[in-house]
Amino acid sequence: MISAKKTPEKSRYPIHYLVWHNKHRQLEKELGTNEQSLDPRGRTPLHLAVTLGHLDCARVLLQHGADVSKENRNGWTVLQEAVSTRDPELVRLVLRYRDYQRTAKRLAGIPVLLEKLRQAQDFYVEMKWEFTSWVPLVSRICPSDTYRVWKSGQCLRVDTTLMGFEQMTWQRGNRSFIFRGQDSSAEVMEVDHDRQLVFCETFTTAGLGLLGVMQPTDEQVAARLSAPVVTTQLDTRNIAFERNKTGILGWRSEKTEMVNGYEAKVYAASNVELITRTRTDHLSDQNKNKIKGKLLHHALVTQMSSPVVTNPAALTAEEYFNPSSTMTQRDIGHPCQLTTKTQRFKAKLWLCESHPLSLAEQVVPIIDLMAISNALFAKLRDFITLRLPPGFPVKIEIPLYHILNARITFSNLNGCEEGSGVRADSEVVVEGDGQRDTPRTDTPSPGSDSSSVSSSSSTSKCLRAGNISQRFWHMLR
Repeated sequence: MISAKKTPEKSRYPIHYLVWHNKHRQLEKELGTNEQSLDPRGRTPLHLAVTLGHLDCARVLLQHGADVSKENRNGWTVLQEAVSTRDPELVRLVLRYRDYQRTAKRLAGIPVLLEKLRQAQDFYVEMKWEFTSWVPLVSRICPSDTYRVWKSGQCLRVDTTLMGFEQMTWQRGNRSFIFRGQDSSAEVMEVDHDRQLVFCETFTTAGLGLLGVMQPTDEQVAARLSAPVVTTQLDTRNIAFERNKTGILGWRSEKTEMVNGYEAKVYAASNVELITRTRTDHLSDQNKNKIKGKLLHHALVTQMSSPVVTNPAALTAEEYFNPSSTMTQRDIGHPCQLTTKTQRFKAKLWLCESHPLSLAEQVVPIIDLMAISNALFAKLRDFITLRLPPGFPVKIEIPLYHILNARITFSNLNGCEEGSGVRADSEVVVEGDGQRDTPRTDTPSPGSDSSSVSSSSSTSKCLRAGNISQRFWHMLR
């Protein structure tokens, strides 16, 4: 029973207080809006419900829009804390809403990003990705790929043959990703050139109706509970940029290099730390031994560990909500078994102050779009959105994971480099209707909506971009 007396914790943290006492019915009556306030220990109401293992309260909060992606004071998300409880139903619930919220946010953001692109100048550019590793086995299989990017109005096409990196294997596929903006909605097409198929989907900012299809399987839940929780973070709080020097002592000068016809200043970024945290407190001894023996695989666990005690210190509500007691070691939740590995890396930048492309207006929205489904672009976005020295990054070298580095080079702006060529497919089968597109023979005029790419530095040689990319413009119509 909750006392009717107004206690300090009940007055300051009314929603948290109901969660603490697992009063989900009363919580549903009083929870009018999305509640994201923090208690003295840095937990939202949802974090508190999950850490205490209160399934019904967690469900009510999620139904009212509680943010699953929020981190607590120790940097753990709601899903990671749910895994630590060893409760399969709680993990299933949180995983379902995590996937729903993540998908909804991503899809709702596509029209906004395409509107940003509409306001920027049209262009074509290539992004070459080259991967290296200090691990010999990984280094031998590191590939390279060139992403080809066309932008016209609210339309964007990105071609690639590199789909990702999974279980020590690079995933290949001849694909095109096409985004078409339409006011408050957007159409996304994924073109599989190998199978000659096009998959289309239209997204709007409202009425997504995705929650019903977000149903984690038993295997997915079991995989979470039988594997360690691993987070990788690129810590750039102390990052420092310094111009590289060239020459001998007494005659040293700041270094510049030519990158694809552009003079670039060379910078070194130091104090870049890659922090990997591994949490294993939810694992059974059997699964821990499998991890040590490198035998763990994501399969349905037949013997699941029993749920943990969520309040081992037997804290009272008064003790928990008392701000003066938050600095003690006594807390709710299962004691965390954590291993932290920190590696220091150096990044390198080649910046051109006279480059015709704008990083913020033309390139960042594209990287944001690709980061929706591509982890490599997500890592690149985290780095280029830092406060960089002035100039456009014509070449970047950054760490991606603790064993993998990437070098990204921007080149062939508007198809102006000699010997360049862009893949133009002969036809595409659209799944479901059997229709086939054939290449256009006419070249769009510069003044039309589907004009050939251009920029402030365009010359007559750049007209080749209109010829080699006419397949792209045809697909956007």
